[in-house]
Amino acid sequence: MYRSAGWPCEDNIELDLLAAGLLERVKAGSRPVHLRLTDPGIEALSRWLDGNRRRRDPHEDLVLQTAEWLSQQGRICFCGLALRARPSERWLRLRPDIFSLRRTTRPAYLEPAVYEIKVKRSDLLADLNRPDKRGGYLLTASRCYYVLGEGVGGCADIPDECGVIVASPAGLSVVRPAPVEPRDLPFSTWMALAQAHPYQPLGSPVAELSPV
Repeated sequence: MYRSAGWPCEDNIELDLLAAGLLERVKAGSRPVHLRLTDPGIEALSRWLDGNRRRRDPHEDLVLQTAEWLSQQGRICFCGLALRARPSERWLRLRPDIFSLRRTTRPAYLEPAVYEIKVKRSDLLADLNRPDKRGGYLLTASRCYYVLGEGVGGCADIPDECGVIVASPAGLSVVRPAPVEPRDLPFSTWMALAQAHPYQPLGSPVAELSPV
C-alpha cells in the first residue's frame, strides 16, 4: 500500500489495517476513494523494516545470491518490484522476488524474466496452488523461474511453463531452462521500473549498456 496508488483491495487484511488505524480512506477531488498509510502506519512499517534488516533469513540470502549471480551474467535485477497484471477477470498485484532484464539498448533483446525464490517446501507448495499468480508473472515477463533452496524440490514439482534453478553449496545451477515467450513490457511495468532502484552488484560499478 505504501508504494501503490492506494486502490482498495477490500479484503480482510485491509479491513484489519483500517480498524487498527494504520490505513485511512481518502477522498480527494474527482478521484475515487483511495487508501494511504497513517502516521502510526508509517511508524509500524518502519519498525517492521528495521527488524527485517536486523535478521537476514535464508530467503533473503538466496534472493541476494540470485541477484548477484544474474548480475554477473549481464542482467539488471530489481528485488521486490511492484507489478500489476490481469491474467483473468481481475487485476493482480504482484511482487516477484526478482525481476530482471538483459542489459541492452535493444527492446527486442530485453528478455524480461521473473524469479520466485523458495527456501521452504511448504512455501513452494502453497505458491504452486496459485496458478493466477503464475499466470500474472507470465504476462509481465517472457519467462519465469523458480529458484529452489537445497532440498526444497526439483523439476518434477514445477509446471512445465516455468524453469528451475537449484541452489547448492557449489552455487546456482539451471536444471531446466524456462520456455521463452516474446513479451513487450506493458506501460505499467515501465512506470514501476522508473520508480525502482536496481540491484547494485557487489564491488562493481554500473556497467555500460550493450547494444546487443
